[in-house]
Amino acid sequence: MQATALSLALVGLDAHPIRVEVDSGRGPAAFNLVGLAEASLKESRVRVRAALQQLGVDLAEYVITVNLAPAELRKSGGALDVAIALATLAALGKVPAARLADVAVLGELSLSGAIRPVRGVLPALSGALRQGIRSAIVPRANASEAASIAGIDARVAEHLGEVVAHLKGTAELACAAPRAFQPSAPLAHVDLAEIRGQHAARRVLEISAAGGHNLVMIGPPGGGKTMLARRLPTILPALSVDEAIDVTGLHSVAGLLAADQGLLTTRPFRAPHHSVSSAGLVGGGDPVRPGEVSLAHEGCLFLDELLEFKRPVLEALRQPLEDGTVTIVRARARATFPARPLLVAAVNPCPCGFAGDPRGRCFCTLDRIRGYRSRLSGPLLDRIDLHVALPPVDVTSLGRGSDGERSEAVRERVVRARSVQAGRVAEGLVTKSTNAALGPRDLERVCQPDQAGQALLVQAVERLGLSARAYGKVLRVARTIADLDGSDAVRAVHVAEAVHARLLDRDTALTPAVSAA
Repeated sequence: MQATALSLALVGLDAHPIRVEVDSGRGPAAFNLVGLAEASLKESRVRVRAALQQLGVDLAEYVITVNLAPAELRKSGGALDVAIALATLAALGKVPAARLADVAVLGELSLSGAIRPVRGVLPALSGALRQGIRSAIVPRANASEAASIAGIDARVAEHLGEVVAHLKGTAELACAAPRAFQPSAPLAHVDLAEIRGQHAARRVLEISAAGGHNLVMIGPPGGGKTMLARRLPTILPALSVDEAIDVTGLHSVAGLLAADQGLLTTRPFRAPHHSVSSAGLVGGGDPVRPGEVSLAHEGCLFLDELLEFKRPVLEALRQPLEDGTVTIVRARARATFPARPLLVAAVNPCPCGFAGDPRGRCFCTLDRIRGYRSRLSGPLLDRIDLHVALPPVDVTSLGRGSDGERSEAVRERVVRARSVQAGRVAEGLVTKSTNAALGPRDLERVCQPDQAGQALLVQAVERLGLSARAYGKVLRVARTIADLDGSDAVRAVHVAEAVHARLLDRDTALTPAVSAA
């Protein structure tokens, strides 16, 4: 007798329907699994056999053949275990085969028949819904994740026996109860008001948050680079539902969601160590998993000690920063992940960190400084919109009271600026919701400066030798500054501030920038 169950396999974030076809017959005990199954999936034969024994089903008298279609798609992991077990039971006549039609089944089995959680339930069910599948059975531990997908009837189970009873009609599986999405408040234990001094850096941080602009901070050790970066999430707008679904899907595929966790409610903040590999930063592995640049999507990616990262690792960021996506190509798989984080990098001015120090603590030669600086390539630097120098902090000011605004006040201005940008999308003027992502046609429509601003920009291009990409970055930043000022037009003062924020275009050795600041 033959029977079929439906499951799903993920390649990146893309869900592919898998038909689990089972043929059973009398004969010497055998359990054959075909359909390009990886080693971790082939082991499901052991788990399924043991789980069925717990239900009183002995496969010792049967020849079981399982085919996972389509055959050309490689499958791995334990997410197909429950589908294989149910299709086997249907082939043996233990459950009605008709009840398995058009129901996506996900879950890994333990030897006792318990159903364990699996990765990627949210993107898998999202893909199933797009393909017309509106019913699913998932592990109870994935209930909150499954409930985040509106329009699909997701049932949850803790044990294979519960699913069997559901299919026989003797009991009903519980539905995954949906939760109302409520974005969390930004981190309460840190605040921008804790930063002493560094007024220029605080201003650039606000511009970065308002327009989604990438940022690099240059300064000596202890100047506040890390403190500023870790407070950037406190001035970003709250996650929308669509953003939360995208972010949660990425974390689910990566296996980073806690048990019974639904949609993530705060923007991610990722800070990988400088020893990270290219695969760890942009994605890779087998099966392909998202890297840090994708896990920081819609949040912040903080690269501390940027010039200590390996050169090939940094260069791997060029395409994601430009396109907002990462495409990983393997011999048998091609996976695309969204990757539009707000990049914040911290750089020391020289190998020892004290170039330009008035007390003369730096003994690095100019050649050594230039060699250190050359680790950051021109093409990558072009993709970073804002550059700011952080001078050494006056230690005597640390004991005084706060002299800066709280994160809440800054965040209100950022939200207003983001609302202006969203309004342009609604009016059809632009196609992207943040100024940093505007395309060439969008620049022509909304970023052209007035006559004085255009003259200033032309002068800056001639004096600093800005590339065409850097020219566009200046226009985008100027548009964001104008939005923060509540100005419909991009004026000369906005262009001047945007040009001033391109510090490294006029300071190739880094030393004068720190000392002058």
